Amino acid sequence: MNEKVRVGVVGIGHLGATHAKLIREIDLFHLAGVYDIDRAKSDKIGSELGVEVFSSLQQLLGKVDAVSVVAPTSSHYSLAKEIIGAGKHCFIEKPVASTVPEAEEICKLTVERKVKVQVGHIERFNPAVLALSHLKLAPMFIESHRLAQFKPRGIDVAVVLDLMVHDIDLVLSFVHNPVASIDASGVGVISDTVDIANARIKFENGAVANITSSRISQHQMRKMRLFQRDAYITIDFADGVAEVYRAVKPGLPELSGINLGIIGMGDSSRIVTYEQPEVPQVNSLKMELELFAKSILEDTQPAVTAEEALKVMVIAETIVDQIEKSKRLLNF
Repeated sequence: MNEKVRVGVVGIGHLGATHAKLIREIDLFHLAGVYDIDRAKSDKIGSELGVEVFSSLQQLLGKVDAVSVVAPTSSHYSLAKEIIGAGKHCFIEKPVASTVPEAEEICKLTVERKVKVQVGHIERFNPAVLALSHLKLAPMFIESHRLAQFKPRGIDVAVVLDLMVHDIDLVLSFVHNPVASIDASGVGVISDTVDIANARIKFENGAVANITSSRISQHQMRKMRLFQRDAYITIDFADGVAEVYRAVKPGLPELSGINLGIIGMGDSSRIVTYEQPEVPQVNSLKMELELFAKSILEDTQPAVTAEEALKVMVIAETIVDQIEKSKRLLNF
């Protein structure tokens, strides 16, 4: 392996162009070039960054060690299959694929070809989430709202795969317990797929996550609230801010944060504290790309593996299937 990872970017829309620009800034990478089925997009970013523009994926694969896939979700599987099949490492923007069988095949190919595959569940690297790394998270109830204004981009898949996958991934990373049941509802308002959805996920340890995602909201919102023993935690992904309220018995080691006073009396009394943890100044996308490069150069596990992304897909597909089943029953 070279001292730097030679990487190409496939899919040069807005996000793909951002990938290319950030890769240029990362010392561990050498941006070998870009490719898009729309040659004009490739030429524009190629000229701007002064990098080679490839006329086919096969041509690009001959010049790289790894590929960043930033194409529409419907193309993820076919692209990943060819890239991994060629023995190249692969970064795939979320969701990893359109269906569970496709995600399963990507996982299988990853093992067979012994390559690194990382999936772009970027919210794991949101500064507000990183700010909570010093805490032991064990939520028993999670409430999440991810609301966005309508944009034509991304409507090739349901809002569950477009937006909700972020929160499903985070919930799984927080709870660390098998899923016991899922109840979901949703509706397509503007597109032919589901535009607003709600899912209630119950885990075997009794934890519950209530997740709502919409891409037809007048106002944008990306917030999550976690409730656990003696603590209430809020995460604002858009503003990059986390807040922690804790209630502990008097006499225990003093917690960091502002003391808001004592509630209750006698043995039931608790000291309530408030903390707004220091937020690291990071570019989330740049950070996950750097971790991808390190996993290749140091032969370590990627930050978000294909197997983890598959677990998200299983839940997402269950949610979509439940919604579609309900729609068929209503039409009947």
